[in-house]
Parts: sequence; C-alpha cells; structure tokens
Amino acid sequence: MAITSYLITLFLLSLSLSSHSCLATCHVDDETGLLVFKLGIKSDPSGILSSWKRGTDCCTWNGVDCDATNKRVSSLSIYGQANDPNKYLSGTISTSLGKLVYLWGVYFLNTRNISGPFPKFLFSLPELRYVYIENNKLSGPLPINIGKLSGLQALSLEGNRFTGVIPSSILQLAQLTQLKLGKNLLSGPIPTGIGRLKNVTFLSLEHNQLSGKIPDVFSSFSDLMYLELSYNKLSGAIPLSISTLAPTLAFLKLGHNALTGNIPSYLGNFTKLDTLDLSSNFLTGIVPKTFKNLTKIFNLNLARNNFVDPFPEMFVRGIESLDLSYNNFNLIKIPKWVATSPIIYSLKLAGCGIKMRLDEFKPTKTYYYDYIDLSDNKISGSPITLLNRTDFLVGFWMSGNMLRFNMSSLIIPKMSQQLDLSRNLIIGNVPVSVVGLKKLNVSHNHLCGRLPVTKFPVEAFAWNDCLCGAPLIPCKF
Repeated sequence: MAITSYLITLFLLSLSLSSHSCLATCHVDDETGLLVFKLGIKSDPSGILSSWKRGTDCCTWNGVDCDATNKRVSSLSIYGQANDPNKYLSGTISTSLGKLVYLWGVYFLNTRNISGPFPKFLFSLPELRYVYIENNKLSGPLPINIGKLSGLQALSLEGNRFTGVIPSSILQLAQLTQLKLGKNLLSGPIPTGIGRLKNVTFLSLEHNQLSGKIPDVFSSFSDLMYLELSYNKLSGAIPLSISTLAPTLAFLKLGHNALTGNIPSYLGNFTKLDTLDLSSNFLTGIVPKTFKNLTKIFNLNLARNNFVDPFPEMFVRGIESLDLSYNNFNLIKIPKWVATSPIIYSLKLAGCGIKMRLDEFKPTKTYYYDYIDLSDNKISGSPITLLNRTDFLVGFWMSGNMLRFNMSSLIIPKMSQQLDLSRNLIIGNVPVSVVGLKKLNVSHNHLCGRLPVTKFPVEAFAWNDCLCGAPLIPCKF
C-alpha cells in the first residue's frame, strides 16, 4: 500500500509539472525580466500588474504582447490614467527588462510616478523600434550616446524631468519619424543639425527651457506635419526655411518664446494648417493679407504680441478657437467670419479695440461655446441674451467694459466655472446661482443687496455700491 501511495503521488506530481510546463510557455528570460521589473514597482493600487504571476504564460499578462512565431515578448505596454491616482505606478524601471531581447516596443504612458534616470536597458535591445515613456518622473540628463539606439523609429520622453542639453548624438537616429521631448527641463540650443532627421513627421520640443535661435534647417523635412516649439526661451525671427513645409505642415506652435520680427507672409500658403500658435512673443507689424488663404485653419492664436491694424478678412470655413487678445488691434466689431463659424468653442478677443453693443453679436451657433473672453474693450449692453444661448459655457470674461444690466436677471449656465464681470456698470443683486462657480469677480460695479453664501474672497465683491453679508460687512436689514 505504501508503494502504491508513493507511485500515485509521483504520478500526480509529474502530471502537475507537465501541466505547469504547458501553461508556462513564456521564455525563462522574458519571465525573469518581467518579474524582476515588477519587484521594482512599489505601488500598484489598481493592480495593473496583478496578472504577472510566476509559472503562468507571460504572453497573457496585462500589457505584454508576444511574437506569434517565436513566442518571445515583443512589446510592453503599461498604461495609467492621467487624472486617476489609482491608475498610477510608483517605482523604478529595472535593468532586468534588458533580458527581453526581442522587444521592439516599450510604452509606459501616464503611469506618473515611475522615477529614475534614462533606462539604460534600452541599449540592450537589438530589435527596439518604438519608445514611449511619457508623463512620468524620469530625471537626469539624456545619455550622450543616445544615438546608439540607431534602429529607433519613434522616441517620446515627454512629460518627464530630464535636464541638460539635447545630446548631439540624437542626430544619428536617422530612422526617426517621431521625436517628442516636450514638457521636460531641457536647456541650451536646439541642435543645428536637427535637419538630418529628415524622416521626422512629428517634432515636439515644447515646454522646456531651450534658448537661442530656431535653426534654419527645415528645408530637409519633406513630411513634417507637427512642429511644436512653444514655451521655451527661443529668440530671433521665424526661419525662412519653414516656408518649405507648406505642403505638409498641419500644426505650427511657436508661442510663449521671445521671437521678434514680422509674421512671414509665406504662412498664408500653408493650406493644410490646422493650428497656428504665435502667442506671447515680441512679434510686430501687420498680419499678412495672405492669411485669407488659411481656409482650413481651426485654431489661431496670435495673442500678446505687438500686431497692428488692419487685421485681414478671413474666409475660414469653421474656426474652433481664436485668440487675438492684447495686441494693438482696433477691430471695432467682432468679425463676421467669427460669428458665422458653426463649430467655435473658444473666442478670446480681449483688448482688441471692440466698440459695440454685445446684443449685436449674434453668432450663428452657440452650442459649442466653452470660453468667451472679451475683457478690456468698450462693449456695452447686456450679456443675458448670449448667456441664455450657451448651455455649456465654462468660462465668461467681460471685465473692463461698459456693460449695464440688472444682474438679478442673469441666468448662469449650469456648466459654468468662471465668471468675471468686474469693472463694468452692472446694477442689481448677486444671484444665488453664482454659488456653483469655481471663480467669480463682480468687483467695481454698482451692485447692491445681501450676498448669497459663497466661498469667494472679499476681492470678488469689493468696490460696489451697497453689497453686504460675508465676506463683506454684515447687513443691517
């Protein structure tokens, strides 16, 4: 009986091992590399890596894909959610991932709390083609030998904390079609030889601390669709060679720099342009008449420069976002091509010399409006009719005008979060519907009466005729 029992146990054990072997088709190097990486993750509140268990087929693990032929791990895709801390990962990227020698794609997107230096294991992957490590906390300099990743077709490290200069060896990545280094802390100049990356379709270096002039090397880019250099410290004129991008460029973002000179008239030839952002620079002169050719543009931002009249008439089929604020324009009225746009969601014409009654602004469609900023003009009348047509309006700014109406009659859209009607001629009471707002300013008007209970500071209600109640003085009635 003892021998029989032993044989049965041995049989069951061998059966179990056989079953385990069938399930664990994952290569031992792949399994080891992934599980050691998991050990480096100190917090995984939503269990993104909970399916990663020794002895199971790693090709079935969350975020792991394998080659159908050799069953080796070919891509690793770990996704968090930008606004949900429960979907973040905290920890470091282990060098053990270098064991995954058939890996061609690495994707760590919005995991937020992955820290450490540039992952050196990437240099151990001969098949590597795509690297997207976005919105994390990687830091330190980019390696000076980054050019050794010669097989890369896409490199995105945006949304991290990398510092130092962009290494010149990055210009050796001749196969790149996407280079995204935005939203870091990189400094120094843009490498003058960047034109050698002639296959790039998406180039983003925005939100860094880059300085110097924009290199005049864009004639070598035959397929560039996205050029994003906003929010840096770049100076000088807009390069002439950008004119050669007219057949392909859809997004040109140069805002929030220190650029000087005029807007090149050649930009009017960019018939495929979707978005043009030149805001917050030191550009001067007039907006070229050639802008009338930009019939397909959806987003135009020229705010906070030194442009002067006349602003050209445009023949846009349907603009989504327009910002001409704080230049030296005297538009007098809101342009007709703006009022007739069926899809506009953001209209910002603050400080544009508009002198009209707001009642005269009768947009064809108001359904999509999210933001309207007409501050610091000479607009009179009442916003009540307009606000009654904008159910989804999030922000409405009309400070520094000559509006005169009874605020007691104002119906605030349910979706609204910000309302600024300061420095006008408004009378009446503050309606209780302001309680739902996140920001409010009705100071410097002629309002009276008891304030509804709100969380807003004194500054939101100061300098009116006879308002009372918290946070102002107590009411005597």
